[in-house]
Amino acid sequence: MANPLLEIQGLKTYFFTNKGIVKAVDGVDLSIHEGETLGLVGESGCGKSMTALSIMRLVPEPMGRIVEGSIHFEGKDLVKMTESEMRKIRGNRISMVFQEPMTSLNPVFKVGFQIAEAIQLHQEVPAKEAWERSIEMLHMVGIPSPESRVNEYPHQMSGGMRQRVMIGMALSCRPKLMIADEPTTALDVTIQAQILDLINRLKERVGSSILLITHNLGVVAEIAQYVGVMYAGHIVEYADVIHLFKNSKHPYTVGLFQSIPKKKKSAKRERLQAIPGLVPDLLELPVGCKFQDRCSQVFQKCKDEPPSFIEIEPGHQVRCWLYE
Repeated sequence: MANPLLEIQGLKTYFFTNKGIVKAVDGVDLSIHEGETLGLVGESGCGKSMTALSIMRLVPEPMGRIVEGSIHFEGKDLVKMTESEMRKIRGNRISMVFQEPMTSLNPVFKVGFQIAEAIQLHQEVPAKEAWERSIEMLHMVGIPSPESRVNEYPHQMSGGMRQRVMIGMALSCRPKLMIADEPTTALDVTIQAQILDLINRLKERVGSSILLITHNLGVVAEIAQYVGVMYAGHIVEYADVIHLFKNSKHPYTVGLFQSIPKKKKSAKRERLQAIPGLVPDLLELPVGCKFQDRCSQVFQKCKDEPPSFIEIEPGHQVRCWLYE
């Protein structure tokens, strides 16, 4: 197989606070090949978005910083790049769709200007051509009457349309990798389905790879080929989407699937099985497995030593002593 487009090894992103060190990302390993969609799932606060910000080198400084690991993109380590070098990659080779378009779009500029500005910044094309391409992008993402919509401000658009604008802006420079951070959050179910379908179609049309960050397993089943399950700062299970859904192994992953409402033929409703306890405090992580306090199958080794990745079958890895 060809070398990955993106390969993360041993990534650690910490925040240095008055109360201590917050290990937001604590040893993440991931890889994405060209044309793939990787879903990154897990509870809120598990480090998904911070992993994305680490890739983009947008970790809030000076409190937060990447302390260890590498992020190789197209063969080059982003961690070692200067800020001026990263500016040439952000929005151009790697783009990002944030989860709340109203705070990501500038409210005082027309949406067409904001897309054209991104194109001019990275592609160095004349203003007229950039404006025409911004109209083309609005048309590509399915916004009606793009010639007039380019002159509208973000507040004049619905949430779904603003998210389409963000996707159009992210794809305007035809990036090799698009990071979509909760792209369907706060949208109703119908619009969610439209946005997911749009991302899937544009991926094929533009040829980008996608890192999809979400806590919704249904979204992952819809468009991802591979899945990384994240818990308390690191990946606990990695597999292709079919294997993960049919044969999940890590107790945390199993718990996630058990907490999803299931369609039953009978009228009788079954009580959902919740995962007991809370995510551990990132300031005081346990010595061994980070899931130990919530796991029904915990034994002494889980408390004494952190598990490493174990390959239980080709392409299916799990971080759990049960499969040693």
